[in-house]
Amino acid sequence: MVLAPWKTYLFACVLMLTACSSPAQQPEVLVADSSLGPLTPRRDLSEAPRRGRVLDRNDSVLVATRSVYLLTLPVRPPLDSAGLNRLLGWRESALRDRIAAALPYEGARPKAGVKLLLTNVEAEKIRKRQKEWPMLKLTQQTMRTYTTSTGAPVLGYAPDQAQAFLSSAQRYRRGRFYRLRNGGVESYYNGLLNGRRGIRHPLLDSMGQERGSWAADTAFQQGQDLHLSLDTKLQAYAESLLGGRKGYLVALDPRTGEVLCAVSAPTFAPGALTAPDRAGTRRQLLENEDMPLLNRPATLANPPGSVFKLVNAAIALQVGAIQPTTGFRCDQSLINCVHHHPRPSNLTIALQYSCNPYFYQVMRNLIDHVPDNLVADTVAARHANLATWRRYARSFGLDSLLGVDLPREQAGFLPTPAYYDKARRTRNWKYRSIYSLSVGQGEVNLTGLQMANMMAIIANRGWYYTPHFVRSVGTDGPLPRFTKKRYTLIDSINLEALVPGMIAVMQRGGTAESSSLADVGITIAGKTGTVQNDEGDDHATFVGFAPAQNPKIAIAVYLENAGFGATAAAPVAALVIEKYLRGNIAPKRKSSEQRMKYRTASYQREHR
Repeated sequence: MVLAPWKTYLFACVLMLTACSSPAQQPEVLVADSSLGPLTPRRDLSEAPRRGRVLDRNDSVLVATRSVYLLTLPVRPPLDSAGLNRLLGWRESALRDRIAAALPYEGARPKAGVKLLLTNVEAEKIRKRQKEWPMLKLTQQTMRTYTTSTGAPVLGYAPDQAQAFLSSAQRYRRGRFYRLRNGGVESYYNGLLNGRRGIRHPLLDSMGQERGSWAADTAFQQGQDLHLSLDTKLQAYAESLLGGRKGYLVALDPRTGEVLCAVSAPTFAPGALTAPDRAGTRRQLLENEDMPLLNRPATLANPPGSVFKLVNAAIALQVGAIQPTTGFRCDQSLINCVHHHPRPSNLTIALQYSCNPYFYQVMRNLIDHVPDNLVADTVAARHANLATWRRYARSFGLDSLLGVDLPREQAGFLPTPAYYDKARRTRNWKYRSIYSLSVGQGEVNLTGLQMANMMAIIANRGWYYTPHFVRSVGTDGPLPRFTKKRYTLIDSINLEALVPGMIAVMQRGGTAESSSLADVGITIAGKTGTVQNDEGDDHATFVGFAPAQNPKIAIAVYLENAGFGATAAAPVAALVIEKYLRGNIAPKRKSSEQRMKYRTASYQREHR
């Protein structure tokens, strides 16, 4: 039935008033006349955006949505595996290994054909020989793909692509723990990567031509690309050194807060959590006692060991508990000192040899100092002094969330006076019961990102930008909070006083002299640490920055059950620093580099 012109006009006016009641942009509505005929609403039209890509700092694409090929293998009859390996150019056992990785558990019998991901080149080989292999089925679909085998905890996964992993994790005893901590930047920036679907509400005339809209359109927004701060070459190099151990390495640019690499070891390929042919791999990752799925730098807080002496010394200098020239006797009746060294007659020597009794006495001066207004109340003085210590330590970004752009970052921990009142069941606790704080043990816990940021603060002599992994979203730069400069409560002169001792650590007689890069003209300011572990071998730590007077990289290394920081963690840090600043490794360190890489390769073969 054709409406009279005045009815068509009234209908259009009603639609226009309805749409214009929204604060959105008013739609164009034409007044119908007899030549146009009636205006009728059409079914809404929607436009889906493409998901943005993830690129590294050199604009190499790391993650993108692409068409992929799936090869479905027959359940019966038996397949000529040797012939298929030859056709696809795979090694002799490749098909068997890939089928094992695709099955949910060892010995499982697939209810349907096993699906394997193929490259475009491999798919073309199948397509050309399809008549000879009629039992093979080749299909094409769109999914999120990774062009790199590194950086899994940083890249993460798109939530809708990881349902197979999330489902299997939900059934596993650590499932909730893992599900919440593996999303990476793909999950953290999911909304920006996805963009916004645009919806149009067209109004058509009798000829089927659009004549405006009957309601306000929803603006279409294309998915934004993420440009990461990661240097993928440095990331791959660091993973080749750590992949066979448990621990982490974080390196960032102290001038910007951009994370250059972040390794959580043992490592795994990022596509393992989303690929349709990696069900068996996902199960192995979930069940592995080394917990490779744990994002150690962001979500695991540990005692930092002797590297925390830097923070204690800076606070002591700030409140006047010591001076750079203050000396103490290496009194091993107070606490054991594992290094044989000259008397620590000043702070520089104490840092160079990491003298435990020296820093025991530094912290004792901090905690047991009695202000003039509390002469008769040493209990109140200790509480006030510990609270002061904690306030200064927190200004290093400790015991709080840094606000990095990864899911489920942990805050670490610094004890409060109330904590010790409850733990000791008395307010009358003494310094002797909390002295482990002086050497970074006991209740102090830091994450890897916090330790690296701690180095950035000392490198900058008192300020930092919040560490972040995304240096620009589209063309807009990083999120605004990552461009805000933040300051500690420690004066720059007191942080500068730490640097000579940190440089001496890497020189003759220092705890990390064997990891010096003086032969290639790089001066590292560093600090070693060894974390006591009652349940096994000690953990090795190292923090530092380089060059010492114009820092371009700050680094933190933590290796579980690796022993001394000087012999385990410091060499790894030195190699990564040299690789970043020079691009290659000097011949004298090649043998050390190869030993580390061999250990990583051995681990990966055992857990493939």
